[in-house]
Formats: sequence, structure tokens, C-alpha cells
Amino acid sequence: MKAVALAVVLASTPIALSAQHQHGEDHGADRPTVLRAARMIDVETGVVHPDAVLVVEGGLIAAVNPASVPDGAHEMDLGDVTLLPGFIDAHTHLAGQLDAASFTDAVTMTEARGAYNAVKYGGVTVRAGFTTVRDFGGDVTVELGKAVERGDIVAPRVIPSRHPLGITGGHCDVTGLAPGILERGPEQGVADGPWEVVEAVRYQIKHGAKVIKTCATAGVLSMEGPVGAQQYTSDELEAMVAEAARHGIKVAAHAHGAEGILAAVQAGVASIEHGSVLTDEIMDLMIEKGTYLVPTTYLVDRIAMDVLPPLIRGKAEEILPVARASTRRAVQRGVPIAFGTDAGVFPHGENAGEFEVYVEMGMSEIDALRTATLHAAELLGTPDRGRLAEGMLADVIALPGNPLDDIGVTKDVTFVMLGGRVIKHVVGGRDMHSMEH
Repeated sequence: MKAVALAVVLASTPIALSAQHQHGEDHGADRPTVLRAARMIDVETGVVHPDAVLVVEGGLIAAVNPASVPDGAHEMDLGDVTLLPGFIDAHTHLAGQLDAASFTDAVTMTEARGAYNAVKYGGVTVRAGFTTVRDFGGDVTVELGKAVERGDIVAPRVIPSRHPLGITGGHCDVTGLAPGILERGPEQGVADGPWEVVEAVRYQIKHGAKVIKTCATAGVLSMEGPVGAQQYTSDELEAMVAEAARHGIKVAAHAHGAEGILAAVQAGVASIEHGSVLTDEIMDLMIEKGTYLVPTTYLVDRIAMDVLPPLIRGKAEEILPVARASTRRAVQRGVPIAFGTDAGVFPHGENAGEFEVYVEMGMSEIDALRTATLHAAELLGTPDRGRLAEGMLADVIALPGNPLDDIGVTKDVTFVMLGGRVIKHVVGGRDMHSMEH
């Protein structure tokens, strides 16, 4: 019944219907498309190429600045804009958005409502220029990702985690109300001891997970104890990483406190989410092992403190300034950083605000862009995106001006192409591919 409900939701939303309508207008489906723009940035070299030309065919980039273009191609001159590969956000929650009701959603919100949210917020996110996300949102965003691949939905490509793994009573064991109201086990990600952890990993992968998320420490938006306390032991984390690796899957570790972060890095996780308390020892080890930090630091300025219950607000006020300082030190130290925002904790669609924080912390504009392209693609294990090059996915965006001069233009995306399909094209202030038409 859940699967049927989800299918009905996805098929009947305005965004889905718009996607189906636009599918018949996909110029790239029957002939090549030629994109022309004033500039294009090669994110690998940092070189800005003037008078850029991209040839798109069959959902892929067929040529970059070729000597000639195919006869009969559909030509699109985008004008005074900069072409870039579609951005990647490695930490989103498309199935919801923080408000006062969020803390009981686990027992009050239906899966169908989550599906509506995912389609709605997915549409907002992709139109903000984020063509791929790594989403931590249960079965809903597993199915959203499949719908995007089929071309049924206008939303980003999704690398889903399904249910996050956590200890009984820990940050990932979300009850919604009092303890005992909603009891969960390994199928829902709540697992204790190495063998239960292995069972939980296998179950998430069986049901569509392409990444395993775990709560290595306590967190902010939950009712359990100190925000940085280590929750999974080293033995449990090592079992998790080893089992996931046998399936070709990486592990992302939510971690705030130093002890839990260190244990997760030592266990071999691919990324540390948040990383609020980073010591010199941890940063040295992350550099040595190539462990990515996914900072989620824009939310420090945008989280709605007034909707948080007193216990949670107290934890947020305690840890968020510390987290911002840790991210600054990581930027200055050269810790590998992949772009991730925790969108859903702040309003979806504002994802690009993360770029400005990185630059304010001392990161160059080109390195900030690389966090959401080259670095995020490497972290996600998706080498088919993150660059504008022959053979790559035709996930292309356009920005007014030059983001190497003003990183703030990343918040004003005027053109989005996903797999050769134009889903946003602003001309004269009007989106010619508006979801409302």
C-alpha cells in the first residue's frame, strides 16, 4: 500500500505533470542541442573560456568548443552568462523542512506526505542549480531518485541512504514523542553491536541505499543527551564500513564531538558530516586518509531557532558557533571539503549560500566551486558528473556574471539542464520553463 500511495503521489503532483509535459518538448531527445554562452569555467584548471559552445546529445555532452556543430541542431544562445557543471549537494533532507511540527513528524507525518515534500523540495533544489544530491530521507527519496532517472519528476539526481544507522536511544533513533512510542530495529537502522550493524547495513542496501549514513555521535535536533557524545563504538563503526565496502558502498558519519569523529575517521568512513569539534590530530588524519568534511555551515546563520524546543535550542546555541570555528580551521588547514548543506534544516533552495561562507573563511572562489563539483563527485563515487567535458552527463547550469569575481551569483541560477532536458531558462526575468506552465 505504501508503494501504491507513493506512486500516486509522484504521478499526480504539479511538478510531475510539468515534467511529463516538458518531456515531449525535449529538444535533445531527437536531435543535438548546441548551447552558446559568453563564458564557461573549467573547474579542473580554473580557466575561464570565452565564447563557450557545448554540444549535447543523448543526455550527454558530445563536444566542448568544437570546430563545427552538427547540422540541424537545436541552437540556444544563453547570452552573457557563465556555464558550469550542475552543482552537487552531499547532504540534504528533501522529504521535509524544519518547523515547529518537525519534532513529532516521525509518528504524525505519513509517507505520502513525505513524498509530496520530496517532489516539491526536489523541484526547488534542482531549479537552484543543484542537479545531484546525496539525500538522507528514507524510502521516499530512494523512490524519488528512481523517478528522476525515469524522467518522471523534475528534481535532482539522488544518491539515497534510506534509513540512517544509530544506536538504541541515540540521535538516529527518532521516536517523535516519548521513548517507547515508536520502537525500531535494524530494518529501520537502529542497531547495536557489530552483527546487528552488519544486518542493518545489508537491509538498507537491499532496499535501495547507495550510501550508508550513520550517527557516530549524538546530535542537535534530537532529544537525547550531550550533543557531541560518541555513540557507536570503534568495533561497530569498523564493522559498518567493512560491510558497506563489500557492496561497493561508502559510509557518511554524522559526528559532532572529537572522540566520535576520530573513531569514525579511523574506521574508514568516506565523510564526516558537520565535524563540529575538529582537533589537529583529527584534521591531520583526515588529510592523510582523504576523508572529506561536509561542513553544513550555512545553516548556522539560517536555522530557525525560535521553532526549536528548549533542550534542542540549548544544544544548537552551544555547538553551532563551535562548528563554524572548526570549519574555518579546516578550510585554512586544507582538509578535503565536499559541499553539503543539511538543506531542510533551513529552507530548500538556499543551498548556494554555503559557497559564500567558504569564501568568507578564506577559500578561493574556484576552490569553493570545486567543493560542489569535482570534490562532491569524487565523494559520491559519480565520475560521470561534476565537469563540463565530452562524455559527461549533460547536467549544465548558467550563472549571470562570473562567480570567480563574485561567488554570490551562484544564488541566481538562470539556466538548468538535466541530462539534456532544459528545466529552467530565465529570459527577460521570466522562466520559459516554469513549473506553472
